[in-house]
Amino acid sequence: MDNKELKKIANEVRKGIVIATHSAKSGHPGGSLSAADLYTFLYFEEMNVDPAKTDDPNRDRFVLSKGHTVPGLYSVMAQRGYFPEEELKTFRHVGSRLQGHPSMNYLPGLDMSSGSLGQGISAAVGMALAAKLQGQDYRTYTLLGDGECEEGEVWEAAMFAGAKKLDNLTVIVDNNNLQIDGTVEEVNNPYPLDKKFEAFNFHVISIDGHDFDQIRAAFKEARETKGMPTAIIMKTVKGKGVSFMENQVAWHGTAPNDEQYEIAMKDLERIGETL
Repeated sequence: MDNKELKKIANEVRKGIVIATHSAKSGHPGGSLSAADLYTFLYFEEMNVDPAKTDDPNRDRFVLSKGHTVPGLYSVMAQRGYFPEEELKTFRHVGSRLQGHPSMNYLPGLDMSSGSLGQGISAAVGMALAAKLQGQDYRTYTLLGDGECEEGEVWEAAMFAGAKKLDNLTVIVDNNNLQIDGTVEEVNNPYPLDKKFEAFNFHVISIDGHDFDQIRAAFKEARETKGMPTAIIMKTVKGKGVSFMENQVAWHGTAPNDEQYEIAMKDLERIGETL
């Protein structure tokens, strides 16, 4: 798929994020928007997945470790055909399959229930190890937040992955530099992330998380790296694509009201017209 088509899909994914959080009157749009390009690339180019075969034992696995950004995951899954886009309007509603954090008990296509920060990467490491032990070829991917990397469990999992040489594992960090209470430096500085992952025997690649050429090259390099897991550190913009949300920490966990919804959708419509 060419970059122009990926950009168009990513823009639709961003619209879905705004629709879902507005409909719920709650949720986490900022970090969902910053990861929208990554979600798009994973589900439309990188991963071996099929919405019609969600229990295929040979499918690639994805664990959303920063589970609060599930509006982005739901939106890309709707674009990929896992469920109708209209269902995004049920996000966080009672009885909906689209809960505020991923729940594999409700929605086929989710490989792990997540949301308690630090735990998702541990589950992903277990999946990657299982593939090795069972002689299976599937790859495992997990997305972390940069604030999430302040959790000790992240580094326990990283230590294990490096020690076991899990080269079928790709850890992605969405480095938008903002978490719920401020910048990551202000809250509990986890930098330098690249050196930390290298210390745990990871191959590390740093990229612009909104550049599809760099994203594509990074995942190709990850697949070709043998004998060690890969960490991709993506520099991103929190709230990407919505003018008043970009780089604003307040939009970590705030839903747009009706007026803000209209502005956000017009922003994204304008971006779509340029594509």
